Amino acid sequence: MTDPIGYPIIEQTGQTGGLFDSALALTSRLDITSALQEFVEAARRLTGAKYAALGILGSRGETVAFHYSGMSVPDAEKLPHPPHGDGVFAQIPVDAPLIINDIASHPAFEGWPSYHPKMQNFLGVPVRIQEQVFGRLYLSDKQDGFNEADASNMSMLASAAAIAVQNARLYSESEDRANWISVSQSITTALLEGTDEEEALKLIAKKMRTVSRSSTALIVLPSIGDAWVCEIADGEDAENMIGLEFPPDGRAQTVIREGSGVVVDSMTRTRTMRIPELRGYGPALYAPMIVGGQGAGVIILLRSRTQQEFDLADLAMAESVSKQAALALELASARHAQDVAAQIDERAAIGRDLHDLAIQQLFATGMQITAIREDLESKEASPDIVDLLNQAISSVDESVKEIRHIVHRLREPDANVVVVERLRREASPARTSLGFAPSFVISLNGETLPQDVDAETVALIDNMIGADIADDVVAVTREGLSNAARHAKASSVSVTVSIDPSEVRIVVSDDGVGLSPTQSRRSGLANLAARARRHGGSFDLSRGEDRGAVITWYAPLD
Repeated sequence: MTDPIGYPIIEQTGQTGGLFDSALALTSRLDITSALQEFVEAARRLTGAKYAALGILGSRGETVAFHYSGMSVPDAEKLPHPPHGDGVFAQIPVDAPLIINDIASHPAFEGWPSYHPKMQNFLGVPVRIQEQVFGRLYLSDKQDGFNEADASNMSMLASAAAIAVQNARLYSESEDRANWISVSQSITTALLEGTDEEEALKLIAKKMRTVSRSSTALIVLPSIGDAWVCEIADGEDAENMIGLEFPPDGRAQTVIREGSGVVVDSMTRTRTMRIPELRGYGPALYAPMIVGGQGAGVIILLRSRTQQEFDLADLAMAESVSKQAALALELASARHAQDVAAQIDERAAIGRDLHDLAIQQLFATGMQITAIREDLESKEASPDIVDLLNQAISSVDESVKEIRHIVHRLREPDANVVVVERLRREASPARTSLGFAPSFVISLNGETLPQDVDAETVALIDNMIGADIADDVVAVTREGLSNAARHAKASSVSVTVSIDPSEVRIVVSDDGVGLSPTQSRRSGLANLAARARRHGGSFDLSRGEDRGAVITWYAPLD
């Protein structure tokens, strides 16, 4: 048998027997929501009240969740909001029940809200967990009114409900812990499998938002200069969060400096909000990314106003995963460096093999052919045969020279490539990532270089720039094109490299959505600034005249 709400009716010989059965049923539930709804249903059933409700309180005493029984869904939806806990409700003691059998005559009664059913009598019971008031049970409209037995029984049932909540919390925490561990493992696996750093950060944000049941996840990382910026965002309103700069005296940078996470009960109620975009959220969690005792960034998890607050268990798991994510990023970076070193070693090994084996074998073959030619010449062999042997010897010599050239290039891939050619080579991979060919202009002393540059001009440019700055000029051009491909969503990109005796200047502009300085990746635009500072130059990122972004990089020449 079920009651009109659909919950099973417990057969009982008296209220006490029903109370024990209901308490046992409560403590066996592992889902908090269903346990609390069962509590409300049992309280109404056992007391014979027409209406029952449970208000869950937040850290400031406000109602953050509401469970009810006895009122139809259409009638409940007409109510503007759950009870605030004012008036008669505020009279419920923190450690004892309250009986009012004539609500309208009570001094604290403030009237009924619109659409609220009129109620005659009332029993309020606090639900306490570890000496803290977790919520309040409201019962009303019992025929002949409530008595002390009702109050005593509901206090006992409230204790059972408290145990059920604690059990459900422990079970939920164990499940959450398993989910967090799974997320940690998947993040580490993805990073160590060679996932690109930016893609890895996006994965971290998405996974942590999902497992924490948050609306939005932000990753704040060091950017240009001393700025710390939201470079990765996932979830609600993520696009508007990218590029937000976090002030030095704000909570995010404090967490990074101190290396210890914090939980915020509600961003909405924060008195000082330096980033207005975060004011619309409710609970928040800040977890630092720590590597070697140093803060590498912070992960911010944001929930909506209607979601429950983060607790210390959430913070502990988020901090653990954040530290592991930071360590995994560091390991991924080290692995990339190791791969580069291995590639260099492999090239060196190939070079040694070519030098020690192939060249020697060719040299020996050349000597044998030379000896044969000399022997044939002494015997007055046919001149045609001698000419063929001479051609073979020349081919062997040319092969030796070519192999030596290959060995040199294996050791220093770009050492013999002039800077003009290296710059123009960057257009090819950019065409693939952009989906179109970028405009590429190189000028010397204010004059645009033709496609076929004479050897004298090429040598002049190499001498003016120098090998050290040339490497950075190529890297800056590559990074500028890469950023336009990743972030700009542009239909055209132009690159201008201007060279004169006093400076080299690179300008990369696009007609895309625009990229503010705070939208830089720490491994991208921040590196451009560092390369400029190393040569006593400068780096600037600004908006285009109509739209898009303009990157300007400058370095003085001796």
